[in-house]
Amino acid sequence: MMHGKGIATLLRSWVLCGWLVVLGWSGSGVAVASAQEIPGQGIPAQVDDLAQFAPEERTAIRVYERVNRSVVNISTKTLPRDPFLVFDQAVEGAGSGAVLDLLGHVLTNHHVIAGSNEVRVTLFNGESFEARVVGSDPPNDIAVLKIEAPETSLIPVVGGDSSGLRVGQRIYAIGNPFGLERTMTEGIISSLNRTLPIRGTERTMKSIIQIDAALNRGNSGGPLLNSRGEMVGMNTAIASSIGENSGVGFAIPIGTIRRVVPQLIETGRVVRADLGIERTWSAPEGLGIAILVPKGAAATAGLRGVRAVVRQRRQGPFVYQSPILDFDFADRILAIDGQRVANFDQLLTIVEARRPGDTVEVTILREGQTLVVPIQLGEER
Repeated sequence: MMHGKGIATLLRSWVLCGWLVVLGWSGSGVAVASAQEIPGQGIPAQVDDLAQFAPEERTAIRVYERVNRSVVNISTKTLPRDPFLVFDQAVEGAGSGAVLDLLGHVLTNHHVIAGSNEVRVTLFNGESFEARVVGSDPPNDIAVLKIEAPETSLIPVVGGDSSGLRVGQRIYAIGNPFGLERTMTEGIISSLNRTLPIRGTERTMKSIIQIDAALNRGNSGGPLLNSRGEMVGMNTAIASSIGENSGVGFAIPIGTIRRVVPQLIETGRVVRADLGIERTWSAPEGLGIAILVPKGAAATAGLRGVRAVVRQRRQGPFVYQSPILDFDFADRILAIDGQRVANFDQLLTIVEARRPGDTVEVTILREGQTLVVPIQLGEER
């Protein structure tokens, strides 16, 4: 379902990062090496002793040491669509991901692998494997890959909890900016519950985390980590007019990832409820229905969209017929289950919180009268 109007003006300052990394760790942490004697001098020397660092430095070091082995490189190849090209001019991309489990599932962003013909995953130890796409969810920019790697080479990510995040909390990001493997930056959470427009649609991603940690092309999809090294989000975008770091980055919360990933692994897609409305327009008296999905939930319940009528015009001995759109015929949606609806994104937010088969009460305005129409939701295709 898409709104008839584009959102190009909203997207000018939003640039998706090139590729991503998501991380985790296993093990109990970083061991502090004992003092060793410098040969021939009898002087004890501290080797990798974290005590020499400031407390905040020790935290950052431990986070990196615990997490970086879960980081993988993702390389993609996209073949040209022009059949007249004589030479292979495939476009190559590079990004990142994170190991999810010992079965070889890897988490990444949808936009990292979208449209690619070949995907390869390289683990921290240099082993490289061809990957297949298990499932992808464009509205949340989440994808899951699968590689056939030995369990001994896989170190799964450990997820934290994004529900208790606080503005000002220190966070860490690990990714592959400009192809530089497993690079860490740090910062704070700048804001919570942001919305992020989805390129080419009227939809937005919800509950987005805003951060000030430096992100550049290649960081997209990288892990957002708390001070315990737990992944609390996945970096997905930056706000920039030039595509480079401007101190404003965005991450998908781990809560969203936990809802989406099991469905992608099980069925390859996210099952969403669908009202059966393809296009709308915003009107002062409500959200106008432009196009209904044929035999969809709304059409089956009797809702009406814009209709085409034929207008006749006589000029001398000739009669001309021309089709016009009758917007007055279309229903205006005012609310769903008592929740006001002002735009298409609000409609999707309400509907997608339900399950296919659920019944919702849709309040509409039709020819000046307010009606409440029960509609059994279908399944989005």
